[in-house]
Amino acid sequence: MEPENDTQLSEFLLLGFSNQDPRIHPLLFGLFLSVYLITVLGNLLIVLAIKADPHLHTPMYFFLSNLSFVDVCFTSTTVPKMLLNMQTHSQSISYAGCIAQMYFLLLFSGLEIFLLTVMAYDRYMAICHPLHYTVIMSHWLCGFLVLGCWIIGVLNSLLHTLLGLRLSFCAHLEIPHYFCELNQVVHHACSGTFLNDLVIYVTALLLAVGPFTGIIYSYSKIVAAICKISSAQGKYKAFSTCVSHLSVVSLFYCTLLGVYLSSALTQNSHLTATASLMYTVVTPMLNPFIYSLRNQDIKRALKILFWRATRKEMVGSSQ
Repeated sequence: MEPENDTQLSEFLLLGFSNQDPRIHPLLFGLFLSVYLITVLGNLLIVLAIKADPHLHTPMYFFLSNLSFVDVCFTSTTVPKMLLNMQTHSQSISYAGCIAQMYFLLLFSGLEIFLLTVMAYDRYMAICHPLHYTVIMSHWLCGFLVLGCWIIGVLNSLLHTLLGLRLSFCAHLEIPHYFCELNQVVHHACSGTFLNDLVIYVTALLLAVGPFTGIIYSYSKIVAAICKISSAQGKYKAFSTCVSHLSVVSLFYCTLLGVYLSSALTQNSHLTATASLMYTVVTPMLNPFIYSLRNQDIKRALKILFWRATRKEMVGSSQ
């Protein structure tokens, strides 16, 4: 007998932290709330600092401001719902809420990958073709690259979401995660998932492995170009412009790869859910620190931003 399509009535249960001692839930709530606030504040400060300083209106910082904005949206897709469930001692999420969360998670995780790839291309042009950099990396091309990232991201997430809408789900669907992860949702459907699985594998190959290959190629050319620089100071200056981006790429891809390798090698879904916190929560929080600690331009822009805010407050209080 065919399973009844109860999608409109189903209540999805997110079991990501259900095995934790309820007594430590307040501690976890405070920890995740602090991390979320730091992530939002840190990334928004990067965006505002870049906008406030005309010296940072360059392709590299234009892409960085977009990445910071995407990080805010990326972490906001999962953490607020997780905090709400912790506070209300609930594990439920509506069918519409789960589909919406899955859509935006796919969108912003894809944008993260595409923007990191575009930033690698920007560093490749700056180091390997410095004389033509300002001509090639025009404002028009930078805007077109970011627009292209958004178009591909929207189409990819829309494709998976529409395919997910055709699935039938049994009542009381339990997802061993703290958010509606695509694979978990698809594999808990009551109807056939062959087409969904095929699209997942094909898009993962094209939109994850492809950009990563582009990043590796860009940095292989960058390393070769740096090795040709005669002075040690010149090598350090050239490589220092790539350190922050390379650190973010390594952190994001290593945590993402670790999550999916762990899910393939172990049946412990709770361990996989906990590991997923690294690329969905921890990495967006660390990105502002990585880009600001070693970057004198960002530090100067943040000082200007704070100085303007302090001055405005002083003027307002004196009136």
